[in-house]
Amino acid sequence: MKRLSDEFLMKLAIKEAKKGLGYTSPNPVVGAVLVDPITQEVIARGYHQRYGGPHAEVVAIEKAKGQTQGAILYVTLEPCNHYGKTPPCTQKILSSGIKKVVCGIRDPNPIAKGGLEFLSSKGIEVKTGVLEKEVKILTRFFLSRVLRKRPWVLMKVAASLDGKIAISTGDSKWITGEEARKYTHKLRGMFDAILVGKNTVLKDDPLLTCRLNKGKNPIRIILDTHLSLNLDYKVFKTLNEAQTIVACQEKVPSEKVAIFEKAGVILWKLPLKEGQIDLKALMEKCLEFGINSLMVEGGAKVHGSFLKERLVDEVCYMIGPLIIGDKEGIPAVEGKPLKCLKEAIRLHEVKVKRLGDSYMFHGYTEEGLRLIETPLR
Repeated sequence: MKRLSDEFLMKLAIKEAKKGLGYTSPNPVVGAVLVDPITQEVIARGYHQRYGGPHAEVVAIEKAKGQTQGAILYVTLEPCNHYGKTPPCTQKILSSGIKKVVCGIRDPNPIAKGGLEFLSSKGIEVKTGVLEKEVKILTRFFLSRVLRKRPWVLMKVAASLDGKIAISTGDSKWITGEEARKYTHKLRGMFDAILVGKNTVLKDDPLLTCRLNKGKNPIRIILDTHLSLNLDYKVFKTLNEAQTIVACQEKVPSEKVAIFEKAGVILWKLPLKEGQIDLKALMEKCLEFGINSLMVEGGAKVHGSFLKERLVDEVCYMIGPLIIGDKEGIPAVEGKPLKCLKEAIRLHEVKVKRLGDSYMFHGYTEEGLRLIETPLR
């Protein structure tokens, strides 16, 4: 019988892990597959379903129902070796009779790391670095939290062929087609939080939910420096559907704060930088709140601000089959004038995906690529 490759089996573990996207923060998504070394049969699969719940390795072992003696465990992330919300996965592996553990990447978390060394000291064969880059992409939200102390940021844009996200009146429905919008809702479900500026709420009155894909609704964050919005917008009328946060400056009227908080809106009072919310302070606040990943959906000024601060890691730039032609139309990004083209943000590892009548360009910025490609110690 032809032996299944480590790469093939790790891909199965990655596929399993993706089921937990959006549900595990601040923990990482993790997938595990148990294999019989003789028959090459997949005995059981598991993934980390939610924060505080059993880890992927434990789920797979329990699903195996005692068929683990001599088995090989494939897991995307190094098994934890500490007591947290759950006991150490290394103890479960040791007691199950598994003879070999193959993982994609080591755990960079100083609290949880050391699992492979412990298992090796107990006579279990260990191997790491299988599909390392693919697993790091899978685990990029968690890696960003641990290694950079900030959330991973995706910038999502829906623009016309001539680079506009709305006409001069603010009308933007719809530039991209239905399939592109469904994909956007799928993306939302993968991220912990979604962020827009005040002007997007004023012009579009969006819900910022996953209603077209029926996924988990992300936390909604709105940048409103002077807390000038009122509670008449959809994001504030649907507080039962998703947590909603307004980030504003520290000096806002206490009576306005009381109105929002009484309605159930969470307020983050943050310092300013050049008259706008300090985005690095916002990133720190997100991390405190357990947000590992942030999807920035606009508008133009918000996109420009995140790019200026070098806080964008990944871009999904969707293009609809429209030429707006309105010289006063709203561009996808508003930023400072450049001295030369070398100052522009260039995407790496770009892939193009067709979504109905629209197209999506997906790629990583230098900041995102650096995290994915930097070796883990």
